[in-house]
Amino acid sequence: MYAVIGLGNPGSKYKGTRHNVGFDTIDCIAQRNNVKITKIKFKAVYGETQIGGEKVLLVKPQTYMNRSGESVLEVYNFFKIPLENIIVILDDVDIKFGSLRIRTKGSAGTHNGMKSIIYLLQSDNFPRVKIGVGKPNEHQDLADFVLSGFSKDDRICVDSTIEQAAKAVEKIITNGINTAMNEFNINIDSPGI
Repeated sequence: MYAVIGLGNPGSKYKGTRHNVGFDTIDCIAQRNNVKITKIKFKAVYGETQIGGEKVLLVKPQTYMNRSGESVLEVYNFFKIPLENIIVILDDVDIKFGSLRIRTKGSAGTHNGMKSIIYLLQSDNFPRVKIGVGKPNEHQDLADFVLSGFSKDDRICVDSTIEQAAKAVEKIITNGINTAMNEFNINIDSPGI
C-alpha cells in the first residue's frame, strides 16, 4: 500500500499558486487513474485507487502548508504504511524552474510543509517528488513568492512538469524508486527544462 501526499493550501485563493503544485499533481494522477478525490478524513481530502496492483491513497492535506505533517501522521498511524511507501509531492524553489527531482529521503530545506512532516514522523526517510517552481528575486519575500501564480507561459511549462511528476509517482509504485529516478531525474540541469 502507498500514500501519495500532494502538498498545498486549501481554498480557491491558493489554487494555481506555486505552493500548490503538489495538489495539482494529485489531481493529475487522479484524472489519469479515473479516481475522485472526495473522501474526507485524516485532516485531508483523498481518494483510493489501484496502481500496478497496489492500493494507493491520493491525499491532499487540508491543514494549510505549515501543518501538513498532522495529516500525514494520521494517514501513517491509521494505515501503518511503511515510510518508504509514503511519497510526498512538493514545490521546490532550489531546483531549476520546470525541472523534476525524485529523492529517496533528505532534509526539508526551506519548505515548511516538509519541515512539519519530518518533525511529526520523526524521520526524513520517505521519498519525495520535487517540482521546480522558480526562485524569488532578491527583494521578494519567499512566502509571497510561493503563494503567487504563474505567467501564462510558465503555467504551460509547469503543467508539463506536473504530468511528468504524475508519471514518476506511478513509476515509483510499479517499478520502484530507483527506476523512476533513472528515468525522470535525467533532465535536471538541461537548458530549457
